[in-house]
Amino acid sequence: MTTKTQRILDLAATAPARDGEDLLLLLREASELYQEGFEGVRRTVAGRFSGLSIGELVAAANAAGMPCDASQDRSEVLLLLALTEWEMTPAAMAYSGMAEDAARRGVSLIPEE
Repeated sequence: MTTKTQRILDLAATAPARDGEDLLLLLREASELYQEGFEGVRRTVAGRFSGLSIGELVAAANAAGMPCDASQDRSEVLLLLALTEWEMTPAAMAYSGMAEDAARRGVSLIPEE
């Protein structure tokens, strides 16, 4: 069974040889896997930091390089912590590179106006 990370890495490796609708299909699949992976990290981070006060969460986020302050909602700070952790994974880095390359070639999940 292929993991989400492996599938994203496979899609990212295949993407340079694709264009147009084929590339868009790869990008959509990778985006879905990216979102699923991020959601898993978000749940893990929420559990890991569940006992901390908002001040402690803000300190953890700032230490992780994600500026925030105590005026932010607890769920928002947890989301920022999860995003910081997720963005450092091979899956997230591969997807970001894939999406950037596709955008340079005129293919994006977000329609241009």
